[in-house]
Amino acid sequence: MSDAKLEEGKELRLDFNKLNDIAATGKGLIPAVVQETETGEVLMVGYVNKEVLETALQEQCVTFWSTWRDEVWVVGKNTGDTLRIVETRVNCEQTAILFLVRLSGGGACHTKAPDGKSRFGCFYRRLNSNGELEMIPGKEGPE
Repeated sequence: MSDAKLEEGKELRLDFNKLNDIAATGKGLIPAVVQETETGEVLMVGYVNKEVLETALQEQCVTFWSTWRDEVWVVGKNTGDTLRIVETRVNCEQTAILFLVRLSGGGACHTKAPDGKSRFGCFYRRLNSNGELEMIPGKEGPE
């Protein structure tokens, strides 16, 4: 499936093997959820290891291990849509991180709205009763 169909299409194609693939890399990654402080909206989910988390905390900017590129990814480094860390939380089992952030730019998602602007977050579609994805009104582009 092309990136465009995956990122903009209506067909549900959840990757239930993602965690298996991540475990197979041997990189020791845990999930990291990114939530905007003002709205409480979850913007994105990524993965961090010890090195990446240390970089994120030192730079106070959301940084992930890109499982697609197999490298460190500073969110927004190339677009200017950085996510400034306000607070970092750890879940009870210490198996996930929550970054509370403020946006420094137009949005958080690497996908673009039809007008070419960054989307506020990555959760811009919902699953309807027919089992298809549909755009959420008001989430197609910047808030």
